[in-house]
Amino acid sequence: MLGKPIEGIRTKELSKLLRESGNQPMRRYIRSDDITPQMLDTFTFSFGNRCYADVVPCAPADDDTNYTVMASFLIEKYGRDFTSADVAQMWLDSQPKGAYCTAERVAFCNFVKGYLPPDSAVYQNPYREWIGAQIRGDYFGYINPGDPAEAARMAWRDARISHIKNGIYGEMFAAAMIAQAAVSRDIHTILYAGLGEIPSTSRLYEAVLYVIRAFDEGRTMTDCLKEVHRRFDEYTAHGWCHTISNAMIVTAALLYGQGDFGKSICLAVESGFDTDCNGATVGSVLGMRNGQQAIGPDWTKPLHGALDTSIFSVGRISIDELVDQTIKHINLSNP
Repeated sequence: MLGKPIEGIRTKELSKLLRESGNQPMRRYIRSDDITPQMLDTFTFSFGNRCYADVVPCAPADDDTNYTVMASFLIEKYGRDFTSADVAQMWLDSQPKGAYCTAERVAFCNFVKGYLPPDSAVYQNPYREWIGAQIRGDYFGYINPGDPAEAARMAWRDARISHIKNGIYGEMFAAAMIAQAAVSRDIHTILYAGLGEIPSTSRLYEAVLYVIRAFDEGRTMTDCLKEVHRRFDEYTAHGWCHTISNAMIVTAALLYGQGDFGKSICLAVESGFDTDCNGATVGSVLGMRNGQQAIGPDWTKPLHGALDTSIFSVGRISIDELVDQTIKHINLSNP
């Protein structure tokens, strides 16, 4: 919700927007009245038809949150031992093609053509190491508190239908962190739990470890972001939407935010690149770490207790209902 109204903006204009709206350093949602007529005329980013916190009736539908809800229904239908083929069938049964983006849309089309996982992730799929899988791992972390290995195993079965290599590792990393955050306060422990579930020879592992070491050596978040920009060009879709560039931002926001929910999600979003995805991943980790009581009403009030989805037969759904189902699925492993 924090990053969705500015998804796709580049950091130069993002910094200018936050500065001119009195929201730099970022500390609150972007509102519709932050956008002046002059901005509409002078910014290249389009501010029209955006989901501003002061005008939406609830949390807006988004591919990020659609996947979390679909994962809940996946577990409900197939159980905790679901297969990759089950995930593919859930996708076909749950949403139209237009609800999927980049690697996921290619995979969806491949399912229709008869390609099964893992071939569905490879055939004519240039997006297979982009961020799409990393945003899908949250639920597997939620239902495996204290068990990052099981969260990562579920994430692997999910990710391989549309991604390979670092694309898969991104989802495993995120899911494992969220699972560990349920039982650990230390941010380093949470990050290393995520790293512990992916290959130490991978580019993702090296990039995340770089950020951790930079933090430990006393370098600033600005220094870390300069390194992200050195490695990835945000003005190309590949650099902007890659798993690794965004995982580096997530890692930095968790470390430099020092466990504070609001500060950390704002650091993730104001850093640019895939703003809604990164804010959501950081929020998932710290939501598990800190608990509901640490998420203030300024963040929850605009949601009005509900979430819109584009999932067939679901539409708008109560957040409390989703919580109840999540608890049910945690208890499936603890009869």
